[in-house]
Amino acid sequence: MVSPPLDYHPVVKIPNEYWVFDFSRGPQSDFENPYEFSIGKYDERRPGMYTSPLFEGVRNHHVGLDIGAPAGTEVYAFADGSIYSFGINDEDGSYGPTIITEHNISLPVSVDSSQQQSPQTIWVLHGHLRSDSLEGLVKGQTFSAGQRLAFIGAEDENGGWPPHLHLQLSINEPNGYDLPGVVSQEERLQALKDFPDPRLIIGNVY
Repeated sequence: MVSPPLDYHPVVKIPNEYWVFDFSRGPQSDFENPYEFSIGKYDERRPGMYTSPLFEGVRNHHVGLDIGAPAGTEVYAFADGSIYSFGINDEDGSYGPTIITEHNISLPVSVDSSQQQSPQTIWVLHGHLRSDSLEGLVKGQTFSAGQRLAFIGAEDENGGWPPHLHLQLSINEPNGYDLPGVVSQEERLQALKDFPDPRLIIGNVY
């Protein structure tokens, strides 16, 4: 199983064998993934993939990280924290059921380093979940590292995508239960500052 950095708990228990997609060439609808789990990269331009009106014809640069897994796969808290917000982003192509958590932690200084930054508050968006993941949640409720937070949703409830978790970090407090997971090329550099690489919490998976 892939080990995250520091003492973090896996967000998804990814086996040692998985596929890493390259969506910089556009959709791969004719490709059959040989593995049950997969990774979709952070900071990747994905032409032709975001066609619904939500993306305004210009937003195609991915600033989260995707963990492809079977519907129903468990999603865990990587560290102690609290529920910041939750709800259903129901626009075509959006996240569907979504949970944002809040944490005060020291992130690694880079994906390949065990050296830590100063403690800071970060928010983590978990998108494309199963609807019942939101049941019983209360804003502000606390949880421990390793506690199950949610389940990955099927295509008919997760915004219309093959089952996967969209994982996104933010150093700025979100507005509600949404973050822009895909931005325009003009917005990319600022977005990479605002939304750090999720591999800082899940490990160097590619």
